[in-house]
Amino acid sequence: MEFLAGSLLELITQTSTNLPPDVRAAMNIAAREETPGTQSSQAFDIILSNIDMAVDDTGPICQDTGMPTFIVHTPVGVNQIRIKKAILEAVAEATRLGKLRPNSVDSLTGKNSGNNLGEETPVIHFHQWEEDDVEVKLILKGGGCENKNIQYSVPCTLDHLGRADRNLEGVRKCILHAVWQAQGQGCAPGALGVCIGSDRAHGYDLAKEQLFRTLDDVNPNPTLAKLEAEIMDEANKLGVGAMGFGGNSSLIGCKITAANRLPASFFVSVAYECWAFRRLGVRLDAANGAITQWLYRDPSRPVERMARGSGFALTGREVILTAPLTEAQVRALKVGDVVLINGEMYTGRDNVHAYLMKNPPPVDLNGAVLYHCGPVMLKQGDQWVVKAAGPTTSIREEPYQAHVIKNYGVRAVIGKGGMGAKTLAALKECGAVYLNGIGGAAQYYARTVEKVLGVELMEFGIPEAMWHLRVNNFAAIVTMDAHGNSLHADVERATGEALETLQKV
Repeated sequence: MEFLAGSLLELITQTSTNLPPDVRAAMNIAAREETPGTQSSQAFDIILSNIDMAVDDTGPICQDTGMPTFIVHTPVGVNQIRIKKAILEAVAEATRLGKLRPNSVDSLTGKNSGNNLGEETPVIHFHQWEEDDVEVKLILKGGGCENKNIQYSVPCTLDHLGRADRNLEGVRKCILHAVWQAQGQGCAPGALGVCIGSDRAHGYDLAKEQLFRTLDDVNPNPTLAKLEAEIMDEANKLGVGAMGFGGNSSLIGCKITAANRLPASFFVSVAYECWAFRRLGVRLDAANGAITQWLYRDPSRPVERMARGSGFALTGREVILTAPLTEAQVRALKVGDVVLINGEMYTGRDNVHAYLMKNPPPVDLNGAVLYHCGPVMLKQGDQWVVKAAGPTTSIREEPYQAHVIKNYGVRAVIGKGGMGAKTLAALKECGAVYLNGIGGAAQYYARTVEKVLGVELMEFGIPEAMWHLRVNNFAAIVTMDAHGNSLHADVERATGEALETLQKV
């Protein structure tokens, strides 16, 4: 199988950088549904431009390339051990080339392997079939949307929806609740894979497998087809909107399966997928490993351009900020302001925040902009280069953020999905703001980085290190200000009220 490793590397590269046509079509429809000039519409401008940028430079659409998950079907007699070895080689090579971010972390030591290989990483599911070719499907599902997966054991009581019972109406409530609870933390508009029944573990597997269906297919089970259509209609009435900013597009797909269960258990398992829905597949010649067919897309057809005009349109009302920031500059901002940041900023994710709870920062953070980001970085000679750099989900830093703001003088925090009451109180007390970037827009934001000025805490691994960046025209929206206002709290409250109206008598 002399072509196997190269074929798998091409599959990984294309999955990471080129959204399939069904996702592109769904995102175009979602973007058209938003009201022009709104925050959600602005988010779509950046998202659609980012999709084009990723194809143009063969760069990761989103910097979080997730846990690579392969579904492999092989004819009887094909050596699956050889295929697994080739998958591991291709994953390591794709990581070295910057097509995947090194995401495999030892759960006992916390050490990043650096090449996406480790215990049970990547995930590979083998199946035999009676076809002549080998089929390999791949999904890259990032941590932000993975954290918004949810499993319900019914009967249960749900916020804004009351009791969900062991029937289709109870299932419907659970699925709508899953959309609502994701908000902007899952990078809406999202897609759902759902399994009704099975056991806890297999239910999640079956839910994730539903994400391998195309968004425009029709469920062969008429009962489930009707439920899928109903969920799509009702979910887009909730008002979550792109990135949780409020708006008309909350969901681009809902795919449901059902499996037999034990009499004592009734689970509804939901796999939430973000708009950066990276899923592709190939058929391979079983003798030499060459690609004989692409799944989900036709490589002979030109890739559809997504951007509306020149991308993010400037209005002249944007607030220009040059770091380091003063308290007066920050207190002049209010929720809804669009800012363009110039100057220096530092990245800091989970490990950096945990470190700062016990240790002084390795750099001066007084007046600084702290970016919740785990970039994809490549070293070219002596210089580091940013290959992808979108925001990560900020709520994970809620236990730490108030301490960091109060003790080290941080004036602006950038991330996605918003933060909680403790951080909001610290913003008001100290004079700081939370700026929401556009999740998944890793190529768009990488282009704002003029230079990598340095790196600290490299022992945490590339995604978790503290990168010192100089940026130009880094666009974000104020969603939590220094006056106690939070767009995220407002949208969660409004969408919760909308959820209540979807109860059936």
